[in-house]
Amino acid sequence: MKLTAINTSPRKNWNTAQLIKEAVKGAESKGAEIVYFDLYQQERFTGCISCFGCKRKPNEGKCVYKDGILPILQSIRESDAVIIGTPNYLGQPSAGFRALYERIVFQNLTYRVDVRFYEEYKKPTLFIMTSNVPEEGYQQGPYAEMIKTYQAGLSANIGPTEVFICGNTLQVKDYSIYNWNMFDSKVKEERHKTVFPQELRNAYELGANLVRE
Repeated sequence: MKLTAINTSPRKNWNTAQLIKEAVKGAESKGAEIVYFDLYQQERFTGCISCFGCKRKPNEGKCVYKDGILPILQSIRESDAVIIGTPNYLGQPSAGFRALYERIVFQNLTYRVDVRFYEEYKKPTLFIMTSNVPEEGYQQGPYAEMIKTYQAGLSANIGPTEVFICGNTLQVKDYSIYNWNMFDSKVKEERHKTVFPQELRNAYELGANLVRE
């Protein structure tokens, strides 16, 4: 079984990346072959450019724009499961996630009334979001609606998607060098020491659960 994992945070080794890597370890423990991408380490990339190449033969359903996202789309197409992680920036996924999401979704839309998608994928998907806001903030209101939208879009265009929210995360290693007074750094640091390890274990189990025996 092949699994594609994509970190769409610009930070290669922080909260989002750590959770994705633990989920990957879980999948590997069940024998999955992993292809891992740090999106921001790819060649220059962009969102959909509306060239409509994916709507014309012989490339119907396949993005044709050659940039850093194209190999990710190809890997997703060839995989049996997918993990995508992003931080919450200003109430939305990262700009990198948004670019990838546009390219995933638009290529698959037929613009026809008889059939909606070029490919009806059934790849189990794990969508991880890290956030400064506690998990409770996602239970209702704008954040809940935002998550529901992306979960539906990923489910329709990749496969049934499970969401894992990790909230109240540690933003930086050293709060003392910033003139911030909104956060209790000691509380943040303590949570990172005591709760985040459990979140990593949860990610491991979710990754393992993606793999079909």
